[in-house]
Amino acid sequence: MGAERLPMRKIREVLRLRHEKGLSQRAVAAACGMGAGTVSEYLSRAAQAGLQWPLPADLDDNALEARLFPALPAGGGRAVPDLPWVHQELKKPGVTLLLLWEEYRQAHVESAYGYSQFCDIYRRWEGKLKPSMRQVHRAGEKTFVDFSGKRPQIVDPKTGEVVTVELFVAALGASGYTYAEATLTQRLGDWTAAHVRMLEYFEGCSDLWVPDQLRSAVARPCRYEPEVNRSYQELARHYGAVVLPARPGKARDKARVESMVQVAQRWILARLRNRTFFSLEELNAAIAVLLEDVNGRKMQKIGKSRRELWEQLDRPALKALPAHRYEQAEWKTCRVNIDYHIEVERHPYSVPFQLLGETVEARFTSTIIEVYYKGRRIVSHRRRYDGQPSTVAEHMPSSHRAHAEWTPSRLIHWAEKTGPATGRVVAGILKSRPHPEQGYRACLGLMRLGKRYGAERLEAACERAELLRGFSYTTVKNILASAQDRIAIEKDVQVKQATRTHDNIRGGAYYDAASKEHEC
Repeated sequence: MGAERLPMRKIREVLRLRHEKGLSQRAVAAACGMGAGTVSEYLSRAAQAGLQWPLPADLDDNALEARLFPALPAGGGRAVPDLPWVHQELKKPGVTLLLLWEEYRQAHVESAYGYSQFCDIYRRWEGKLKPSMRQVHRAGEKTFVDFSGKRPQIVDPKTGEVVTVELFVAALGASGYTYAEATLTQRLGDWTAAHVRMLEYFEGCSDLWVPDQLRSAVARPCRYEPEVNRSYQELARHYGAVVLPARPGKARDKARVESMVQVAQRWILARLRNRTFFSLEELNAAIAVLLEDVNGRKMQKIGKSRRELWEQLDRPALKALPAHRYEQAEWKTCRVNIDYHIEVERHPYSVPFQLLGETVEARFTSTIIEVYYKGRRIVSHRRRYDGQPSTVAEHMPSSHRAHAEWTPSRLIHWAEKTGPATGRVVAGILKSRPHPEQGYRACLGLMRLGKRYGAERLEAACERAELLRGFSYTTVKNILASAQDRIAIEKDVQVKQATRTHDNIRGGAYYDAASKEHEC
């Protein structure tokens, strides 16, 4: 120790109060007038020396001191650690004395100090101690989840850019059994997907999930009544869990995961600090290997590994996972537009036109869009990614529905019932527009002219419009309004015009063929 040693009678009193009276370390420190770190140090030395209370009657103060503070070898051919290097390495994220001792031992297999001696040598040189914290939880009760403040990195193989990613860490309360993986972001999709893989790794689900109040978990942070993100709550409901966010700034609410984040930083990130990864999959493969070592390593104070505790405590108490894996879903509040469609991810989806101007909620996964109004599902659509609107005919007003049922071939066939000239004029109107749909209104206008003036006059007006190459609703309307359709057309001109063919005249057969080709 860096500080002066206490008298052996004081150390005996520390051991008595701790083991005979069962006082906490803080209570022992207060009773003996010393720091809690000092009490922890002497209790740790007694445990390492195999001392139990009551102490043997023949163990005098000299013998007790020799057991608690064994003399370090004076060299004896042992490899002396590079203490300045150790001190600098400890400043790097996640690096611990145990990790550095293992690396030191691998370099000096035959002449390495033991771990305790290695630590004593460094502590004498550096003279600092760090306290630890521990909590107890019921089996199968809680799962603590968080992102690490220290983050791993990958390198983009195309650009060489270094990309900082996230480290998701979760731990079961009773056993400390740990799961870790790297994710691209902390956003909702990565957050929920990591939970699904976490539960499959744990082979079950606890009663409570305890996250920090990050945005993916909590929609509205609050110390007393935080509002859980709807998609995250839906995920928890699917697995039969309840979300209990930790209070902001209260690390003790999730002390287990805080401790496991440190473990992940020290035993995973620190070990990977000198390796380069070119994809998230490659990084996670390396993390998975080290994670098995973390859970399989025996803990010094307990004498069992986290995996052994998981098998004994948490695994039997966890709820079984549902038969179907959770499918990622998101929610969005939408207002129904004037065209009775809502927009989700830049794609329009129809709802009943009676909801025009109302506010609805859209739940969307990778395959389906569901629309809810006042808590009731009113329609679902297959998810589209081509930018085209998804419209159900039943959602349209009757007038819009009738208009939507028209096609170019249907319009031309209708016009040909009035007469061949009317059919050719309709075909010319459709052909003259960049898109045939832009000529629908003009064609329907001709239908209304036929109802007003009669089929015979409409056919005659279309003959004259064709002669004038006026393929438009306005031309036919003006001819009828000025009664020019009643003026006879010279016979030879009429026959010549009737048999004339040009690029604007395609006829109904063309659109029939085009429709069949489109359907195929």
